[in-house]
Amino acid sequence: MSLPEPLPDCYEGDPDLLPLDEALRRIRVHVQAIEESETLPLIKAHARIAARDIASPIDVPGHTNSAMDGYAVDGDSLPDDTWRLFHPIGEALAGHPFIGNVEPGQAVRITTGAMMPSGTDTVVMQEHATIEDQGIRIPPGNRKGQHVRERGEDIAAGAVVIERGRRLMPAQMGLLASLGVAEVEVFRPLRVAYFSTGDEIRSPGEDFAPGLVYDSNRFTMRGMLERLGVEIVDLGIVPDRRDAIFQAFEKAAMSADVVLSSGGASTGEADHIKEALSALGQVGFWRIAIRPGRPLAFGFIEDAVCFGLPGNPVAVMVTFLQIVAPALRAAAGESCFRPPPEMEARCTVSLRKKPGRVEYYRAVLERDENDALVVRDTGRSGSGLLHTMSDANCFIVLPEQGESIAPGEMVRVQPFFGLI
Repeated sequence: MSLPEPLPDCYEGDPDLLPLDEALRRIRVHVQAIEESETLPLIKAHARIAARDIASPIDVPGHTNSAMDGYAVDGDSLPDDTWRLFHPIGEALAGHPFIGNVEPGQAVRITTGAMMPSGTDTVVMQEHATIEDQGIRIPPGNRKGQHVRERGEDIAAGAVVIERGRRLMPAQMGLLASLGVAEVEVFRPLRVAYFSTGDEIRSPGEDFAPGLVYDSNRFTMRGMLERLGVEIVDLGIVPDRRDAIFQAFEKAAMSADVVLSSGGASTGEADHIKEALSALGQVGFWRIAIRPGRPLAFGFIEDAVCFGLPGNPVAVMVTFLQIVAPALRAAAGESCFRPPPEMEARCTVSLRKKPGRVEYYRAVLERDENDALVVRDTGRSGSGLLHTMSDANCFIVLPEQGESIAPGEMVRVQPFFGLI
């Protein structure tokens, strides 16, 4: 993968920041999906992505059957204006069809899902019939063809049921199993290598001293990557040295489809991420109009897509969820996905907003005493305060041209249940 032509590092309309919509557009244009695929038993294909359209090998239902418990009859023999007595001649159960032909005036006791007997095209619900010593008495008001599911009514043999690019989640797995599909062709897992940068960073369990911080970013990134079903390559912590960061990017790009780093993407003298991308490959952009998460680098090294995420932990999560995750889905071959759902809620607090950038507030969505949706932020909004992300269940999304919010105003809300 590579950029077909050099792109400016920033938006022409602003010397510093690229609008979020433009950043996402560039990613959509330049990130290509993997093509390699493999065939797996269906039981092992959960959360994998279909590499081709999957057509149904059978009709569903596979036979014309009853949609109700009741009596199968010839619809032309139903009474018009008075009760009529039908003679019972047997029963049809699911998996045990009635053998023989049903004549007008005869009835077969039938259960839901059972094959319609020959000579019948209508089911009278058991609640609408009366059992007598002489037979089954059926009242007027029933209609020919009622309570019957025709063969192929739901799915016709040969119809596409799973499109190429759809992730096989539980409903899709069950659907394919119901059609007798035993194997599926899926894209191979996307390989993602990631690392944290910083001389002050330590992993949990390592020796600790004043001036050091524990690395949370690799843990949040790993959790988010696992939710996407990618193959993960953890390269650990890389020192803030030019040679070390260059080597980490080279190693990662050789072994993975996508490279993620956290830290070192801003403008400090020890920030070598953009320099490494420029020297080893190409840079598409490196600052975007988003808060938190402005210093985010995007580019390529050979065929590997590269993202340099910020160092602050909340900024890492925001930029991953809003920008990196859609790119990973596209690179993995997932084309049939929907953006996270949004809704409106009344904000109960005031929120400061600077025009010209999209802002994401960590927030709590709940219902008030009138059962109306209300939302409030989780407190201080610093991008290093990871506990505010842990306390939240949604983002409040303030659009690029929006302004500060007063209590009582309606805001856009992005619940985490559709995002994380």
